[in-house]
Amino acid sequence: MLAGLSAALGAGLLWGLVFLTPLVLHDYPGFMLAVGRYLAFGVLAVGLAWFDRSALAQLDRADWIEAAKLALIGNLLYYAALASAIQLAGAPVPTLIIGTLPVVIAVSANLLDRRRGSGEDSAPWIRLALPLALILAGLLVVHADAGTHAATATAGDYLLGLAFALCALACWTWYPIRNSRWLRARGPGLARAWATAQGLATLPVAIIAGLGYGLWDDMAASGGAGFEWPLGPRPLLFVLMCLLLGLAASWLGTLLWNQASHLLPAALVGQLIVFETLAALLYAFIWYGRWPALAEAAGIVLLILGVIGGVSVFRRAPESPGS
Repeated sequence: MLAGLSAALGAGLLWGLVFLTPLVLHDYPGFMLAVGRYLAFGVLAVGLAWFDRSALAQLDRADWIEAAKLALIGNLLYYAALASAIQLAGAPVPTLIIGTLPVVIAVSANLLDRRRGSGEDSAPWIRLALPLALILAGLLVVHADAGTHAATATAGDYLLGLAFALCALACWTWYPIRNSRWLRARGPGLARAWATAQGLATLPVAIIAGLGYGLWDDMAASGGAGFEWPLGPRPLLFVLMCLLLGLAASWLGTLLWNQASHLLPAALVGQLIVFETLAALLYAFIWYGRWPALAEAAGIVLLILGVIGGVSVFRRAPESPGS
């Protein structure tokens, strides 16, 4: 239990770094932060592919197309939207929105499961009412506090940042459900190879996206001061942060989470995703050099209670011997 909890905590601390990077590199477009992160992850996956070469050789064309879709939406588009949201609206509110993922994913899976008519992974909506109400209340409390707006953000930037945060939420609601379906359909033993395959699929997507952004930026600048493509105004820091995210968040964080998933009950692991949200908020408040405002603290408490309650709804009671 202690080893599993430590692994989950380590994963949360590493994943929290992805929320800090847009603040550190505030003068970089969110899209380029995503490109840099997943270029680093893709290059790392090239090295890891040697260890999974046998399993990777078994993947067909349809599998690689699926890996490319997951890489584009769950990696590149998700992080580009998240980074843009943090830069436009500040860190606390986008972090709390993303922090609702465990319950949003559970509700989405519940809807899909009921639509298929299996009922295997569904739960009564009445049992989800209280957790969803707590999460909604937490978000409303934080939104009502004017202090959560970034100091230099206009109302338009703030609303655009919220839209980007919701886009990121949608991307990573779709990703784990789609990814889980693929893994279930293929059977056990492919988890590591499939993660490597997604890293390999991410590399060309990130390269094409980066080149496309460079061309677009040249045309949009029209002789003015555009982004200094490809490495921007602080190239060394940009490269170091991308390598840190590629290694720590994209690879080591996932490795620790997988370890926790092996050591702890599934119902408990789902709740521990809250570590990521708490780590992200901790880093953000350290960066801002302040304590959470009263509304922010109340919103955080309500969010955590809602997520824990929502995940516990899907905890299965052990079957009786006669069942």
